[in-house]
Amino acid sequence: MIDDIIKGCRKRQRKSQKELYKTFYAYGMSITLRYTNSREEAVEVLNDAFMKVYSNIDKYDINRPFKPWLRRVIVNTAINHYHKTQSEVEKTDFESVEHKQAKKEEILSGISYDEIIGMVQQLSPAYRTVFNLYVIEGFKHKEIAKMLGIAVGTSKSNLSKAKKNLQAIIEKSFI
Repeated sequence: MIDDIIKGCRKRQRKSQKELYKTFYAYGMSITLRYTNSREEAVEVLNDAFMKVYSNIDKYDINRPFKPWLRRVIVNTAINHYHKTQSEVEKTDFESVEHKQAKKEEILSGISYDEIIGMVQQLSPAYRTVFNLYVIEGFKHKEIAKMLGIAVGTSKSNLSKAKKNLQAIIEKSFI
């Protein structure tokens, strides 16, 4: 099934492109939502990623799984978007939020996927991007630093601050 869709995309068939988009839209949104400030921005990044997929589908090796290749295109598109918007977005400072004691297990067990995405979206773009690349995508700090054009220490610092800010957001939301 997916092989036929990819063959059609390689022939620039609109029907196949539409089918590929429909098949992987939810998967792509689950990635882009973690890197953007809003659903609208996530859709924009995802659409850009699909345009790159359609333009570069001939570079995809059909002997390998498609999903990891697609994921890489989406993540790279999200990183490019981050670079474009980095200077435009004002950083939100959650470090001044008071830390209250709470039972973490009770809080975390009651949080839905959408609430988690909403909390991650509250992080500044720099913190959110490093958090996603390290925690979700599994990249090392050295790789993240190279991708984002930052120092390894900055990557580590941003991850630490992202975790601290997420903890503050969770506590603020549920206490």
